[in-house]
Amino acid sequence: MSDQNNPFEAMMKQAQEMAKAMPAMDAFSPKVFEAMMGTMPKDMMEMMFGNGLNAGGLDARTRLLLTLAGLTMQGAQNDIAIRQTVRHAIEAGATRQHVTETIAQMSVFAGLPAMTRATELANQAMDEKENDMKGDDMKGGEA
Repeated sequence: MSDQNNPFEAMMKQAQEMAKAMPAMDAFSPKVFEAMMGTMPKDMMEMMFGNGLNAGGLDARTRLLLTLAGLTMQGAQNDIAIRQTVRHAIEAGATRQHVTETIAQMSVFAGLPAMTRATELANQAMDEKENDMKGDDMKGGEA
């Protein structure tokens, strides 16, 4: 049922041609983009997402753990979002155990494959954070 006069099909074809014409699209790397995104400081997260604007509400750490649970429930399909959420949760005061338990709790609802994938991604982010902290400690000791 391919209609030559289908406006949606024509629009999609035009969008694909435009994307191919952009030279930077060939060099685009999600990993590089992820590395450019920084981690928001804890105080800023608390102000924007926690008790700063919503006194008596959920703190930033809890909101980020809930976000991680939701990303796991979606099947742990968005690698960058999961790693970034874990980085922010750690910055907001979550521990490795908090992150692990949040993901493990979702295994009941999202299934073991989603839990396993989310755990792998979370461990990547937490290991990177620990390695960065060790590197900073070593730099401090050399000075």
